[in-house]
Amino acid sequence: MLLWQAIILAIVQGLTEFLPVSSSAHLILIPWLSHGHIPDPGLAFDVALHLGTLIAVVLYFLREWVQLILCGLGFHYPQHAPEHQVMQNRRLFWYLVAGTIPGALVGFFFEHRIEEYLRDPVPIAIAMIAIALLMWYAEYAGRMDRHIEQTSLGDSLVIGTGQALALFPGVSRSGITISAGLFRGMTREAAARFSFLLATPLIAGAAAVEVPKLIKAHHAGALDLPMSTLAISVAVSAMVGYLVIAFFLQYLQTRTLKIFIYYRILFGIVVLLLAFLPLGFAR
Repeated sequence: MLLWQAIILAIVQGLTEFLPVSSSAHLILIPWLSHGHIPDPGLAFDVALHLGTLIAVVLYFLREWVQLILCGLGFHYPQHAPEHQVMQNRRLFWYLVAGTIPGALVGFFFEHRIEEYLRDPVPIAIAMIAIALLMWYAEYAGRMDRHIEQTSLGDSLVIGTGQALALFPGVSRSGITISAGLFRGMTREAAARFSFLLATPLIAGAAAVEVPKLIKAHHAGALDLPMSTLAISVAVSAMVGYLVIAFFLQYLQTRTLKIFIYYRILFGIVVLLLAFLPLGFAR
């Protein structure tokens, strides 16, 4: 893989990891659509790109995570914070822990099977359209009057179960978790913020498992990518991801998910047409 190809995929990962359009779908479908001009990055490079977006979400929410972890472990932090705020942070921390469990279990038992059997364009396109319709209904049915401070254990378990389904390419972690939050009456911005916080430990756990394998494969010569290309890709993915988080949270304060719904449906239809029409795209 050439450097420019790696950078394009890193930009795609940074753009699509936090927008509700499915990063896994784009990393699979863009090489397919390019007819080999951009190669399939493979699982190892995919791990490197996810490390970049992990860095992005950790840096963006670093202050919040410090407060949540310290409060969750029983400390009164910050010292000048009122007691009710400390208790809110403590509850939110343990709700995030509970919400992480469904995704961790599904990932542990089914991730490799999903990677092996569900990377075909047709099921990905169907998932793109199906989740777009779910997002549309969530926009229609959601009350959107609850803020992140009002999150309950039930919210975290419902949203966490949605996150578990995001392992299927085309679903979108942010798309399904934000939709779940809207169904629970959360505002768009609160649902997105909870979604990003909930994603952090799961991405971190996957990185902790896969990055040592990536380094070992590189040292063994089994990875046909220079370390400099990997480092640049991680940095680009992190920078783009950070900007997207900041943009998306601001965007959702005044805007709806409609543009992403339309995009998912259109992209899914185009992929289905290309897959079934005799134009050389079908595998």
